[in-house]
Amino acid sequence: MKRCLVVGKPNVGKTLFILNFAQYLHMKTINIKSVYPNGCIENKTYTIEEGRALLSSINPYKTLCLQILEMDIPVGKGRETFEIIDSSGLTDGIHKNLDIRRAMAQTLSVIQKSDIILHLFDISSLYYDDAHNAIGKVDYQLSEFGASREGYGILANKTDLIPNNATVVQLQKEFPQHHVIPISAMTKAGFSEVKTFVCRRL
Repeated sequence: MKRCLVVGKPNVGKTLFILNFAQYLHMKTINIKSVYPNGCIENKTYTIEEGRALLSSINPYKTLCLQILEMDIPVGKGRETFEIIDSSGLTDGIHKNLDIRRAMAQTLSVIQKSDIILHLFDISSLYYDDAHNAIGKVDYQLSEFGASREGYGILANKTDLIPNNATVVQLQKEFPQHHVIPISAMTKAGFSEVKTFVCRRL
């Protein structure tokens, strides 16, 4: 089974994207396998609404482990099942909190093992701030790693918070070697293109 990892800085919308993408694929309930850095594994089932309330947050580092969900997606005349993995937010430098450091190390450990990498950016932060502050070193490092991977793509999230696509064009110019898909994890805009991107790599 192929593995799709969702990565990015804290609060870019990774968890909400996965939950709403599951709903976009007509899933009503989801089984989340939480794999903690200490090796503990926990399985829980949620409705999409419960998942949004319990797993997603406006506060950083709500996700401190890998959260794995199996999804079924139409590919050609058949269907393919794949794992989509929610991960802890990555930051520049060494975080002072030990649990967060361990969660980030866990995220980095599965990047090489993933067939598809969806790298989320908060496009609204690029609109309201300059590129130096909005795009971190970790984003550029992920981009460099993705240059060697056919399954790497950039999702420019939170397009519902910007007035036009000029910021998306700016992001595309910043990473010209990569495919950039503008999306809104909140409204599900752009999910059709994400679905196509994933399907072609399964």
